Amino acid sequence: MPCTAVNTVIAIGVAVAVGYVVTTAAGSFVGTTVGGTVFALSVAAIYFRGYLVPGTPTLTKRYFPERVLAWFDKAETGGQTATAPAAEEIDVEATLLDAGVLEEKPHGDLGLTPAFAADFRERVERERDEDSDREAVAAIVGIDAGELAFEEYGTAFVAHADGRNVGRWESRAAFLADVAAGRALPDYYDGWADTGPAGRGQLLAGLRLFVEQCPACDGQVRFGQEVVESCCRTVDVVAVTCEDCNSRLFEVDASDVAAAA
Repeated sequence: MPCTAVNTVIAIGVAVAVGYVVTTAAGSFVGTTVGGTVFALSVAAIYFRGYLVPGTPTLTKRYFPERVLAWFDKAETGGQTATAPAAEEIDVEATLLDAGVLEEKPHGDLGLTPAFAADFRERVERERDEDSDREAVAAIVGIDAGELAFEEYGTAFVAHADGRNVGRWESRAAFLADVAAGRALPDYYDGWADTGPAGRGQLLAGLRLFVEQCPACDGQVRFGQEVVESCCRTVDVVAVTCEDCNSRLFEVDASDVAAAA
């Protein structure tokens, strides 16, 4: 939306300038008609191409400061269940270990305990069949299901309530993972009921890092660093992705991971 707004302002400026020049030469009626036509064509170009000036993505990536580019596409990167400002910070790894959700494996890495993994898969299959999106999100964030509305952005989608974002997922697979985990975690983590939406979002997003089968298609998932490209820049991300359907389960800027380490 910020990129679209900037290009629309440019379109208005070009249309006004052209209309003024033509008005000076041929009168106000012709000038207004030509200016309006230029604006309509500009809007059509923005709608179908995403930008007005040819080469805009390349130019912005090359010449705009990184902090500016990050502002322009900040809503398109990262993987969070709760998008409201976090009111609490949770040690996700320690919490899930204490709850019996994670355990150390023989190779030294962490993974889901057999009991939770089985429970999680059962709930994934159930949620996939029932397709109970609205009720599931409402249960996780603690609001009435009737207040929720959904918007899709390509493969990702966002849940809204009362004019604010209450959930954002990279894919249908990521959503199913959070729903299934959100149903199962109360049986393992005694503090779930006392944890706010932001804290629950941290736990659910962290849990997705340990999912071994895609909730959407049952394919194997891979964990690694990738390069993603937005309208304004390229970003190195750490991601969990299904090898079969290419659904993104988790994504976070690699620089954030490096800073946390």
